[in-house]
This record gives sequence, structure tokens and C-alpha cells, in this order.
Amino acid sequence: MLKLPPPPLNIMISMVEEISQQKQTFEGELIENRVIIWGSHAAVLYDESGYGKPLPEENPDRLELELVEAAYLCEKGKVKVVVKEDGKKRKVDFSELLEIGCKNVHQFHTQFIVYRDLRERGYLVKTGYKFGAHFRVYERGVKLKRGPKAPHEHTKFVVHAVPEESAFSLPEMSRAVRLAHNIRATFVWAVVDREGDVTYYEIKRLTP
Repeated sequence: MLKLPPPPLNIMISMVEEISQQKQTFEGELIENRVIIWGSHAAVLYDESGYGKPLPEENPDRLELELVEAAYLCEKGKVKVVVKEDGKKRKVDFSELLEIGCKNVHQFHTQFIVYRDLRERGYLVKTGYKFGAHFRVYERGVKLKRGPKAPHEHTKFVVHAVPEESAFSLPEMSRAVRLAHNIRATFVWAVVDREGDVTYYEIKRLTP
């Protein structure tokens, strides 16, 4: 079992300062399984906290959030989500957004619980689908940037979220562990129980 400690004091102070600096509430439009925040001003969410993906890469004019990111920011009151119906905007609250996610994304609620837990611990979390898992996780205090990276700025964990009653495929797990190993990251199995508590298991590749 992998124990993820709470963030150290300096990171907690940084998180508080970050929240205080980002008092602005952003409006995002729900389009299929994405939430789009229109306008170049939204890039601050990416630059400061690693949320979303600025598009286009050069001179971005919008920020595209994954549904799990949007749900977390909506719960925190940082993003107000709307949907356009008959040319008019209608607010989508957190409960409805969570329901939409559960209808359209497999095991969305489990993913959300793990995403929220990792974010609350101070980690920077991005999707990890190309590594055969839900999330790739960066060390506390890291800010995403292009170009060469210092060792601590690379992916630290590749995390897959599953409910405790879930069955799994050993070949799929083996592939995910191998992909994580290739980028020198640790593969983590995040198991969510019926009470919503998360237990993290570190899975390593052993070679004789």
C-alpha cells in the first residue's frame, strides 16, 4: 500500500495563496464531454494550477477542461458551467454535472473521487489515457511547461482509479505498469471503497 502524505506546510501556504489570487470565477460552456472557457484570460488556470488545455497552443483563445476537471472546479466554485439551449444559457450545477459525467464516462464518479483526493493533497493531476490509466500525477509545486524539464518536473505517478468491487485484467495492468516504467513513473492502483475513501497501491515491475 502506498501512503500519500498530506502536503507540507510550504505547499499548503502556496495552495492558499494560489486560491486567494484566483478569486475570479470563470464561465465554462458544456459541449459534449468537455467544458470550454472562452477567452485568453482562462489560461491562468493552466499556468498557475495546470487545469485544462489552452487552445490553440500558440496565442490560445480558450481553455478546454476535461469533465472531471470541470466538476472539481465547479464544486470549488471556481467555474460556473452553462449549456446553451435554444440560444439561451442555462446553468449546470455540480450535481447535474456529476450526473452527466456518470452517464457518459465509465466509472466517472470513481475517477472524480480520486481526482479530488489527489488535488486536495496538493498534486497536479492530468489525464493519463495514453499510459493506459486515468491520470498522470506530478509532484507538488510543479507547474507545467514546454521544453526541457528538471527531473522533479516529470510525471511522478500514473494512477488508475477503480471501485473496490472492480475486476481487472492482468495483461492490461501489466501493460500500464510497463508504460509507466518507460517514463520512470510509479504505477498506482487507486481503490475507492463504498464510503468514498481511497487506498493507493503501488505496483512495480520486477525483473529476474
